[in-house]
Amino acid sequence: MNTTPILQLTGITAGYEQKQVLADVNLTVYEKDFLGVIGPNGGGKTTLMKIILGLLKPLSGQVRYFHKGIEVPGISMGYLPQYNSIDKKFPISVYEVVLSGLNRQKSLFRPFSAAQHEQVRRTIAWMGLEGLERRAIGELSGGQLQRALLGRALVSDPQVVILDEPNTYIDQRFQAVLYSLLEEINKERAIILVSHDIGSVLQCVKSIACVSGTLDYHPDTEVPADWLEEHFGCPIDLVGHGDLPHRVLKCHHHG
Repeated sequence: MNTTPILQLTGITAGYEQKQVLADVNLTVYEKDFLGVIGPNGGGKTTLMKIILGLLKPLSGQVRYFHKGIEVPGISMGYLPQYNSIDKKFPISVYEVVLSGLNRQKSLFRPFSAAQHEQVRRTIAWMGLEGLERRAIGELSGGQLQRALLGRALVSDPQVVILDEPNTYIDQRFQAVLYSLLEEINKERAIILVSHDIGSVLQCVKSIACVSGTLDYHPDTEVPADWLEEHFGCPIDLVGHGDLPHRVLKCHHHG
């Protein structure tokens, strides 16, 4: 595993309107890392992503960014949001969605350059969306919409790509396609994948961050069963079948 850090969180405490969500979080993400972030609903996964993206200022602690091991003010990040945050009725085409990923790279009153438009076309081809450039996002399947938004996250050639619950876009038949694409992307950049679906996460990531008010980091995918039972409220075993782990719930009762 690459040991050159790309971002580092130290002693992070965060929350909203007097409600603390995360306490004393420490995390280092490395170049070409593939970090899976798991945890129960309300445990702080979204808050952690907002801290990393710079959308939320921590109450205490420090976020540091690095480029080739040297500390810098910030790094480029691509973001694939949750499905339920997308307005599919918004009148925008596949091409415009991917192009919007370059907004930060152009000045306000100048048009996009020919090179930037070529970058968009290459990204659309990479995502397998050729021929759909002018199609409105409301006419896309879940998998096509996911690839368009992933194209937007990647078109600027970011150092880190953050994916928030990507499995909500697609059914299980297309998960293998997604993870094959992510494996290719991970050869060039770090990926942070947030998911409540433990089994799907474990099949592709290199390291795990378990988030539930605090953060437990595992530099491999061996997550202790007692942590899962305590924080997810159910006894969980993970059983591997080929390349796809499955979750097996022991007999249990909720109060």
